Amino acid sequence: MSSINIEKLIEQCKLNNQLAQMNIYKLYSKGMYNVSFRIVHDSGLAEDIVQESFITAFEELHKLEKANAFGSWLKKMVVYKSINHLRKEKKIKLSNLETVKYRIAENEDEEDISFIGMKVQEVYRAIKELKENYRLLLTLYYVEGFDYEEIVDITGLTHANCRTTISRAKNSLRKKLNIYV
Repeated sequence: MSSINIEKLIEQCKLNNQLAQMNIYKLYSKGMYNVSFRIVHDSGLAEDIVQESFITAFEELHKLEKANAFGSWLKKMVVYKSINHLRKEKKIKLSNLETVKYRIAENEDEEDISFIGMKVQEVYRAIKELKENYRLLLTLYYVEGFDYEEIVDITGLTHANCRTTISRAKNSLRKKLNIYV
């Protein structure tokens, strides 16, 4: 569907047109379900989170400045709701590393992990075996494509904590995948 058609649908959704809302739901629900499922690892819960996210999105649609940004706006909403659910269930704890002594890499442009020649299932399996906060941050970084600033906004970590935790998570993933750099 073209961006012009999506913009028209969004405008109709702002007018509470249920057919337009259903069409938007059909366009985005499967992708949003996948985003949530990768975070919460529970099919029913992911479905509930997607439903809640769409309800919230339709209620707050007047806050959306650009209709063509609906997908990324909704995705952030799904990620926030997924993480908040995990926090409420105390399944994850994004520790405050301010109280932990750590060293930030001197080179901010540290080399990333290369997955060339690896099977996707192998990488996903290794990520699933990581500590919960590492798994969450690497999922946001590698799978969902969020940058550090977006992850900071989503998780509430400081920029330094985010970079350090992702760096440690990458090192842990390298060990699981037997990648040495």
